[in-house]
Amino acid sequence: MTYKTTYHSPLGNILLVADDTGLTHLDFENTFKPRPGDADAVSRPEHPILKQAEHWLDLYFAGQVPDFLPPLHLQGTSFQESVWHLLEKIPYGETTTYGALAKEIARQRDMKRMSAQAVGNAVGSNPVSVIVPCHRVIGSDGSLTGYGGGLPRKDYMLKLERGVKHDG
Repeated sequence: MTYKTTYHSPLGNILLVADDTGLTHLDFENTFKPRPGDADAVSRPEHPILKQAEHWLDLYFAGQVPDFLPPLHLQGTSFQESVWHLLEKIPYGETTTYGALAKEIARQRDMKRMSAQAVGNAVGSNPVSVIVPCHRVIGSDGSLTGYGGGLPRKDYMLKLERGVKHDG
């Protein structure tokens, strides 16, 4: 069974979906791309996994570094999952590039090289944005590139992590 709730963030509503194993989907309401099972999710804001995810988001949007991860249940191809695990390792307040991720995946798979574009596609299919920090991946020239939630949200979160105050 899957459960859902809506979290009200400074960047707009975020839809959270979980099963009894962990959080399966987190996305901004206006960019939410339903995944199999999402349509059957039951509204259950008191579900423990959803409450943990909300607490993580409360800390994060208050400018604090959450010291835990809610249980996650990420489901993708083995390649996608290997990229998502690398995303989880990007420290709060730091960034990396698609190229750097591609080099690490190539190293892990004992390959000469890996396409940064393939890595970018896997980053873009991250089902649990914000908590699995795909917003911390930038272009090789330091530019903000591709974020499913929109570049203004990516910019906001990167500034939040660097302690930059926001207007409003």
